[in-house]
Amino acid sequence: MMLIGVPKEIKNHEYRVGLTPAGVRELTSAGHSVLIECDAGTAIGLSDEAYQLAGAELVNNANDIFQRAQLIVKVKEPLASERKLLRPEQILFTYLHLAPDFEQTRDLVNSGAACIAYETVTETGGGLPLLAPMSEVAGRMSIQAGASALEKTHGGMGILLGGVPGVVPANVIVLGGGVVGINAARMAMGLGADVTVLDKSLARLKKLDEQFGPQLKTLFATKEAIEQVIKSADVVVGAILLPGAKATKLITKDMLSTMKKCAVLVDVSIDQGGCFESSRPTTHDDPIFEEQGVIHYCVANMPGAVARTSTFALTNATLPFVLALAHKGLRQALLDDKHLLEGLNVYQGKVTYQAVAEAHGFDYIKPESLLN
Repeated sequence: MMLIGVPKEIKNHEYRVGLTPAGVRELTSAGHSVLIECDAGTAIGLSDEAYQLAGAELVNNANDIFQRAQLIVKVKEPLASERKLLRPEQILFTYLHLAPDFEQTRDLVNSGAACIAYETVTETGGGLPLLAPMSEVAGRMSIQAGASALEKTHGGMGILLGGVPGVVPANVIVLGGGVVGINAARMAMGLGADVTVLDKSLARLKKLDEQFGPQLKTLFATKEAIEQVIKSADVVVGAILLPGAKATKLITKDMLSTMKKCAVLVDVSIDQGGCFESSRPTTHDDPIFEEQGVIHYCVANMPGAVARTSTFALTNATLPFVLALAHKGLRQALLDDKHLLEGLNVYQGKVTYQAVAEAHGFDYIKPESLLN
């Protein structure tokens, strides 16, 4: 049996929590023990009492959780104060996004802990099942954020995304036709915007065309195509993903001068370093900034703003893996599931995910060689 710990998230305006009471009940009814930091879910209506009724033990501070728990289940990457608490033989299961973050990678390597990243766990067919729920949320939120930033009071051009009879709607460009892009396009079209999705996969573009029909425009993503479409864009959503690696810079600083003044860039790829050269991480406290007359929205934990929805969606996806780790232990769970093994980024002081190793100059060690 395993002792699982869920600390309260401490990132700016991060109200999500690693497990719901229902998730806790699944673990405790199977004979495992769960520690929950007091008030971990209070802000989103998940009371301490609900966790206790599900069988969790309430703990007053994160230090106790990190000292006692064998498996730490979080939502966001551990901040410096949390990384100091990690210890060898401990399992950390959360979003990590290590490729653009050398300091975190270094600290996790030095901790000796086994660090499994939600965003690189795979599934049959190459999907990313633990990233998908938050990508769905972030994709839909990107349009809300873009629509808000377009308002004059927030620095935008003063354009209503869907227009009104007799007035053209906003022109929304979505760079990337994956989970984020599909959800951004769906939301933007639902609000009445004029939407174009760019992607390098013809198969993906064909699928989008079949799914949405003539209401959605699709375009093959060349550098020239991107340069042309952003000139008339009111909102551009950056929705590309290279699993576990830094995002490619699709819009350079020089290209900003070709865009409309007070147009809006929403960089959903900011967790992986951002896909606009001018992007830098922002927070829900101060979400937007202006550069060369273009408004940038680059909040690194967008789904945290709708934390209750996000928490339930995330736990639905992560719980089977948490149960597998708890039932089998780390080594056996990883050996039994090649998809979970893809999530192992740091183990025994080594970087075990190639894109992260290449990003920071660490030696890449195949995880199988350490497990065997």
